[in-house]
Amino acid sequence: MIFRASSLGKIMTNPRSKSEVLSETAKSYIKGLAKQNFYNYKTTIDTKQMRKGIEFEDQSIELVNTVMLKNFKKNEERKTRGHLTGHADIVTDKSIIDIKTSWSLETFPAFEEDAENKDYEWQLRAYMYLYEKPVSALIYCMIDTANEYLSEWDNLEIHRVSHIEPEKRITLIEYMRDEDLEQLMIERLHHASELYAQYINQLNNK
Repeated sequence: MIFRASSLGKIMTNPRSKSEVLSETAKSYIKGLAKQNFYNYKTTIDTKQMRKGIEFEDQSIELVNTVMLKNFKKNEERKTRGHLTGHADIVTDKSIIDIKTSWSLETFPAFEEDAENKDYEWQLRAYMYLYEKPVSALIYCMIDTANEYLSEWDNLEIHRVSHIEPEKRITLIEYMRDEDLEQLMIERLHHASELYAQYINQLNNK
């Protein structure tokens, strides 16, 4: 089984018991994935927050380019290695950059300490492994929210942000590649793939 980099955080949650390899969170995710694939359906989550992040990613990249004086372009190449696959947002000669577009100023992590997210960290570690890069950056961006996502009751003060200096509307944290964490990742993915196969076998033999 090949798992997406964006789901790696679920697999990498630590089990409560040292005798266990995979956590209950990981097992539950793998079981759900096996069920979806066996019955050929997808569980779709579609929110206006997610749509803003997807549909306005280019604007967030433009904001990063403005602040960092770069000319980053959206990466078009997906990588697969072993039990892992992923499609990083931006790939440079030496690094991976992942862009997260915040819904509003209330959800935008203005402080670095608030930007830490284990799921996103593991996603970036997956990308460093897949693209063979020594460093990665997670960049949160705050851009205007389009009118189509807002209602007359929404507070425009937290959605209209173009008047704020561009450098105040990004938060960046970096992660360095770590061989020990990668080895742990490879081991967990191996066990996750084995468990997935067991769940598929159970469904086949019902």
